[in-house]
Amino acid sequence: MEYGIQLPVQSQSTIYAEPWEAGAGPADLVEIARAADRAGFAYLASCDHVAIPRRLAPAMSTVWYDPVATLAFLAGVTERVRLLSHVAVVGLRHPLLTAKQYATLDHLSGGRLILGVGAGHVREEFEALGVDFGRRGAVLDECVDALRAALGPEEFPEHHGKLYDFEGLGQRPRPAQERVPFWIGGSSPAAVRRAALKGDGWLPQGDPRDRLPAQIAGLRRLRAEAGIEQPLTVGAIAEPLYVGEPGWDVGRRTLAGPPRELAESLRAYSAMGVDQLQVRFRSRSRTELTDQITAFGEQVAPQLLKT
Repeated sequence: MEYGIQLPVQSQSTIYAEPWEAGAGPADLVEIARAADRAGFAYLASCDHVAIPRRLAPAMSTVWYDPVATLAFLAGVTERVRLLSHVAVVGLRHPLLTAKQYATLDHLSGGRLILGVGAGHVREEFEALGVDFGRRGAVLDECVDALRAALGPEEFPEHHGKLYDFEGLGQRPRPAQERVPFWIGGSSPAAVRRAALKGDGWLPQGDPRDRLPAQIAGLRRLRAEAGIEQPLTVGAIAEPLYVGEPGWDVGRRTLAGPPRELAESLRAYSAMGVDQLQVRFRSRSRTELTDQITAFGEQVAPQLLKT
């Protein structure tokens, strides 16, 4: 079971942001990304929102870095860790524009992109950009098909659909990867079905552990019924973590304790069929966070494969 991290600082929803992130910036992101790279993390993830309406700003904040710019910036200061958009609301942009941005990112990073996509949930963003919020599921479905073509090997990709139609338009550079992996985000029945039928991976929305086995079984059933034989990377988002005894109030939902106990708890995800686990650590400073990342990589991760 691989492990990755949703980057702090780049999105600061009050649901998960730590107080120290409000004063953090690019230098902190660099140190966090480098720590994760050294600690064997499979990916760094960055979110996507264009603009937050005033009614949602108190909860979501308006701090949402652009994922392409953020991941490209961090590609230049890391060596091996992959770069995940979690998730890009691709329906807000024309597929050729999205393909140009992410193909360039994959090219510049030497093939480290994972394109996570989702339908989105902020009505005002869609309205401001002239996209039908009520049809966002159908828009995403066609965007995935169009992006498969636009991020494929052909210099002049072709797609003919209800919403997007293009051919004879060349785009270079091409992605470094022969096939860019698409991970589909969301936990609604429509999102799970979309992941099963169109995705290379599934990114749930932090669902409780007890919901995951049935969802994973449903994914596999839908995929088998469709005759899709390629493997699907099943993801999950773990509870907040703290390696060791914190000595401060990390919240009742946080898994804290010795590395052996944390690993034992997290191995339950693997037993459910989870292939990659997204982790997030409680911290009071950037230094405490990078220490946690290092401790997880050195002390917890090696035990995730043990039975």
